[in-house]
Amino acid sequence: MSAAARAFLIWLLAMLAGAAVVWNSHFSADMSFFLPARPSAAQQVLVDQLKEGAVTRLLMVAIEGGDAVQRATVSRQLHGRLEKLPEFVAVENGQAGSLDADRDFLFRHRYLLSPAVKPERFTVAGLRESIANSIDLLASPAGMLIKPLLPRDPTGEMIELLSGLGAGAQPNVSEGVWASRDGERAMLLIQSAALGSDTDAQEQAIATIRRQFAESASEAGASDARIVISGPGVFAVKSRETIKSEVSKLSAISTLAIIAVLLFVYRSARLLTLGLLPVVSGALAGIVAVSLAYGTVFGITVGFGSALIGEAVDYSIYYFVQSGRLGAAEWRARFWPTIRLGVLTSVGGFSALLFSGFPGLAQLGLYSLSGVLTAALVTRFILPALAGNDHPVRDLSHLAPPLKQGIRIMQSLRWPVILLTIAALTVLVIDRHQLWHPNLSALSTVSAEDSATDMALRADIGAPDSRYMAVITAPDREAALQAAEQAGRQLDALVAKGIIGGYDSPARFLPSQAMQDSRRASLPAGDELAARLKLAQADSPLAANKLGAFLDEVAKARAQGNITRETLNGTSLALVVDSLLMQRPDSWSVLLPLRPPAGVEGVDIDIEPVRATLAGSGALFIDMKFEFDRLYNDYLDEATLLSLAGFAAIVALLAVTLRSARRLGAVLLPLLLAVILVIAGVHLAGEQLHLMHLIGMLLIVAVGSNYALFFDRAGKEHRLDPPTLASMAIANLTTAIGFGTLALSNVPVLHAVGITVGPGAVLALLLAACFSEHQRD
Repeated sequence: MSAAARAFLIWLLAMLAGAAVVWNSHFSADMSFFLPARPSAAQQVLVDQLKEGAVTRLLMVAIEGGDAVQRATVSRQLHGRLEKLPEFVAVENGQAGSLDADRDFLFRHRYLLSPAVKPERFTVAGLRESIANSIDLLASPAGMLIKPLLPRDPTGEMIELLSGLGAGAQPNVSEGVWASRDGERAMLLIQSAALGSDTDAQEQAIATIRRQFAESASEAGASDARIVISGPGVFAVKSRETIKSEVSKLSAISTLAIIAVLLFVYRSARLLTLGLLPVVSGALAGIVAVSLAYGTVFGITVGFGSALIGEAVDYSIYYFVQSGRLGAAEWRARFWPTIRLGVLTSVGGFSALLFSGFPGLAQLGLYSLSGVLTAALVTRFILPALAGNDHPVRDLSHLAPPLKQGIRIMQSLRWPVILLTIAALTVLVIDRHQLWHPNLSALSTVSAEDSATDMALRADIGAPDSRYMAVITAPDREAALQAAEQAGRQLDALVAKGIIGGYDSPARFLPSQAMQDSRRASLPAGDELAARLKLAQADSPLAANKLGAFLDEVAKARAQGNITRETLNGTSLALVVDSLLMQRPDSWSVLLPLRPPAGVEGVDIDIEPVRATLAGSGALFIDMKFEFDRLYNDYLDEATLLSLAGFAAIVALLAVTLRSARRLGAVLLPLLLAVILVIAGVHLAGEQLHLMHLIGMLLIVAVGSNYALFFDRAGKEHRLDPPTLASMAIANLTTAIGFGTLALSNVPVLHAVGITVGPGAVLALLLAACFSEHQRD
């Protein structure tokens, strides 16, 4: 078997094995890219909520167009259709039937649910006071509700429950269904059965809602009706679609542009095909490495990898252009050591990212170093065998004179470049407090329009602000509910002081078994209750003999079984409990969202009294906004340290190899100046920096080191031959195309890398030429 055949067979087998791994790999475009691999206790709450929380399964629906009657009709029909489908756990639109189910449940179980049910409430004095309060309420606006219930509920337990329900914002009602605040939209709240992290299922659920809406609107004759859907599931689906679309589009653009450049250079379909082998090999190796190491490949990682096409193809350009007249053996002896050092500097820089606790960053690091290393190895060991000695490349010597003239011009601009860099550095120092984006939203793919729509729907439907919450973890559901009840008693004190406006708790509708038993035990036996009631009502206008139904209701409650989660089925309260009480693999979690004091919308809760009150209760108080911001700042700090570590690795590698402080400085100077100028340019263009710009800085150093090293080699040899110069210019062009195309992306992570590395690669080459030694022709 010939060397070429053997090399091709080895490459083909490796590619087939890699393709098999990729075929069975799991690709994801969810928020896991941004979540910590080793979260703190508070961050774990964020992770749980984003992956499994019931909030991520909520979809807010608005029906627009037509008149109020038509919108209400469509709302009812859509509600009726969706509630029959297994894809949805709950569908709420405020219509009378659903509210009746809630009221029936509350009234039927009021003695096990009411926090007022205690032994003292059913003493003679307690009965006298509670019944007198109910009689006084007959003259209030609530009198119409109380009057029919009074014979069965004279102590007012139903009023106690309803007063607790009214603490938060409630949607408006128009034509018997929920409506927006301006009355121009009918509103629904839907909980999907699938987890919010299951993007496929969320996409299907959203499609089902749209399809059922279209049929409902058609039946109602509401041809002008439109549907608006928002929620975490919508964001996840749109994010995935955006990433897939951007990756496909930008990869196609950069690939076609690079192929056009290569065709111009090679003028040979055979050389073009061979020149793309390192690219294909590197991309495949990157995905295989990430899949085997992490199990899931993020879509953004693949998108970032498309930019590496521009760098991976550099190696084949160096080989074909530089070895055209020298032969493979001479190329390996003369040029490969320089290329190898450039590859190792890239690998050293990317390797630092592997230690990141930010999964997305670690994947980018592994993908990059695997792809670059594989592309270089294929160029070194596979291409020469496949290409053979006969691979004539178009004569590019005519490019040398203008390129050398360009170098001389750049060398004459050294002091202006230094002054420009000093000016750029001054701007960065002066504006240092405005340079960096302050929170994680910098990396979000959610558009401003979608965000505004979501906020509007949340306000219309009265969705609570979940910024502040107390979180409780317990080994089982009963312990979790008991802990929630204990924390609730402490939070009640804060409500009374006006420090918080209220809170939500699953124990309000699903009390612990111990609490239910305690409340049941507070209910006197029939004869005892009758005797106390007679004494309590001796001088009351509501005589005891008119309250026989009350005695029957209490007797029923004493014999009634405990409320379980299954008891809530058929009511909207099940949705409330499921969103606040969650089962984990080995524990249960309770969320207690806190509301700001009434009448001070937009004012933050005073955190310290809340922390002090909850101390010792086992409840962890979390400011979600603070945790998201801290998560982002942790990422930024970590990315800074890792980028510095990557840069230090590059410097150490170059220092050991070059063994000359002067040569080391000559290699590093243009790279550092390029980073400063690019970051200043991005800042002056109006963009705030985030952690992916920081990674872009590291990439400028890693990619640009190749050009600086070629100029260093030329300085050592005191000449820069035309093939080397031409290969550097062409390789720089393909790199700029590969990374620069990402600047067109609407995905912030990809855009930041593109707008940083694309111009940075060009600047690195120009500045390497600027500070290179004068070469003889």
